[in-house]
Amino acid sequence: MTDPARPYPRIDRASVGWISEEQMIEVDRVMIEDLDITLFQMMENAGRNLARVVIDVFAPTTVAVAAGTGGNGGGGLVAARHLANAGIDVSVVVTSPQRLTPVPRHQFDVLTRMGVEARPELPAADVTIDAIIGYSLRGAPRGRSAELIEAVAANGPVVSLDNPSGVNVTTGEVPGVAVQADVTMTLCLPKTGLRDHPAVGELLLADISVPRSVTAALGGAPNFRASPILHL
Repeated sequence: MTDPARPYPRIDRASVGWISEEQMIEVDRVMIEDLDITLFQMMENAGRNLARVVIDVFAPTTVAVAAGTGGNGGGGLVAARHLANAGIDVSVVVTSPQRLTPVPRHQFDVLTRMGVEARPELPAADVTIDAIIGYSLRGAPRGRSAELIEAVAANGPVVSLDNPSGVNVTTGEVPGVAVQADVTMTLCLPKTGLRDHPAVGELLLADISVPRSVTAALGGAPNFRASPILHL
């Protein structure tokens, strides 16, 4: 693994706001309802940056994507598309394809049309993307989500999207099984529960097009001028 500090500018952790799940929910509301910046746009930015991290840090030949049914899973599916477009052998496993919410469903359909393989079980790969559970963790992961988290844990280097699945982003609590990430790429602003958390690994921060006026009001706006991905 390349040192993530090399490809991306390092910033002072105190220079940006650290936010809770509740605050991130409000950011999403402002983006969609007040600013008309759609979930499609934010998901595209997240997935493109995630693919960039996987390539820059690990230079893999094969990648496995473990995706949930909501927005976090959708970001993982976007990353799968960008990785496939870069000539990387990508496989995806979705916890429950029939329960995908509309925007992630669109991303899954695109992958299907591209011929990206959807598998029932997580294959061995050079890198695994964890996009199973985002900031909306409710108690211990259960059922297929828990099974997939355990599979990710046994599958080598892991890059988590926004947070390691199974970690509460506000408190850092781990109520059940959780992913141990090598790199976590969080979105918009870092989450309070991820600060110095042992499951996070290297913490990166990615731009998903949230205006500086929004992030400044939450304790400090990241400066993405030099790079859309920063190292915390």
